[in-house]
Amino acid sequence: MEFFSEVARGFLGIFFLLGVCYLLSSNRRHIDWRLVGVGVTSQILLALLILKAPFVSSFFDSIAGFFTAILKFSEAGALFLFGSLVEKVDDFGYIFAFQVLPTIVFFSAFSSILYYFGILQAIIKAAAWVMVRTMGLSGSESLAAAANVFIGQTEAPLVVRPYLEGMTRSEMLCLMTGGMATIAGGVFAAYIGFLGGTEEAQQLYFAKHLLTASIMSAPAAIVAAKMLYPEMEKEKLKKELDLSTDVGSNLLDAISRGTTDGLRLAVNVGAMLLVFTALVYFANYLLMQYPGNWFNLNDKIVAATNGRFEGLTFTYVLGLIFAPVAWLLGTPTQDIVLVGQLLGQKTVINEFVAYAEFGNLRMAGIEMAPKSLIIATYALCGFSNFASIGIQIGGISSLAPGQRKTLTELGIKALIGGTVACFMTAAIAAVIA
Repeated sequence: MEFFSEVARGFLGIFFLLGVCYLLSSNRRHIDWRLVGVGVTSQILLALLILKAPFVSSFFDSIAGFFTAILKFSEAGALFLFGSLVEKVDDFGYIFAFQVLPTIVFFSAFSSILYYFGILQAIIKAAAWVMVRTMGLSGSESLAAAANVFIGQTEAPLVVRPYLEGMTRSEMLCLMTGGMATIAGGVFAAYIGFLGGTEEAQQLYFAKHLLTASIMSAPAAIVAAKMLYPEMEKEKLKKELDLSTDVGSNLLDAISRGTTDGLRLAVNVGAMLLVFTALVYFANYLLMQYPGNWFNLNDKIVAATNGRFEGLTFTYVLGLIFAPVAWLLGTPTQDIVLVGQLLGQKTVINEFVAYAEFGNLRMAGIEMAPKSLIIATYALCGFSNFASIGIQIGGISSLAPGQRKTLTELGIKALIGGTVACFMTAAIAAVIA
């Protein structure tokens, strides 16, 4: 009975999220319901094929195995630099700076190699062609949506750089929402390390689900964007699928570019985690030390949550705020505050902090239902947070200065659309997995 209740809540969550987009739409009468239907159906079909169809599932298992192998390759490079700090996990523990950050640098360089040889472009172009044919999108927004699955919100606009200045507001929101709803390839392997730790079976498990989440969120982002801002200037849309060709002058140049970009990203991620983790602990301390102690709330919260929370903390408050959302996505009742905490950290701070906390909870031995693990993994898999608004405005406006005003006006809508896409993907995955 509990199973059917969770499934029903998952479907309720999907309709609720679509309802949010409908209510916030700039022009409800012009919503293309055919596109919405195709997009949601595409999500469901992708989930069924990847998670349930044996042949397709085995193929994605192989891709997941490739990503876990990348962890081994980057580990070899890290071992050369850092020695036993990487190798002796039992002695030193799992050290983020030495086990995770090197994967960002290596995968960024590896992605540049794939891009140089045209492999990524072929995959992106094929996916974009399908979107143009099935959803009636323009060539540029289809390319951007497909690129976001593999290369993230700051790199994807480069793929359609020649078209940026001429994009309609609806196309621009589609580009921004796609960036919010997916993750960059450079951090993909890092998330696998976060959640899977040093166990290969766990790495494979999370690699497959993270990959599925990023792919499923592409059509979800299109649905959310096109409901929030329906296309009103269809006569301006162009169907050409021409990619930008700035891949480096030669292979070594491509590798060096990718390495430099990866290093910049790794340093940024490390510094960001250091600061935000410290700030979260500071906020936890203040809430526990003062209102928590003054009103004798800490012990009550520890007892009420069976020790999952240490008292009145910032993370507990986030958990309470986002618990209704976790419930709507189909999270088992006993885990809704825990999953709500992760959803809140992802939205208010960023997904890296949320995944770090997710990994810490797992390493601390805190039990979560399998469905809760699935929902958290999928719902966190995207860049939809407030900081990303600034990142997108700065990054895209540097390529298309004429669109800066549009970017600033659509920032909040893109955040809402990206969040809806990630949560809808989580709800569908929870129903099917």
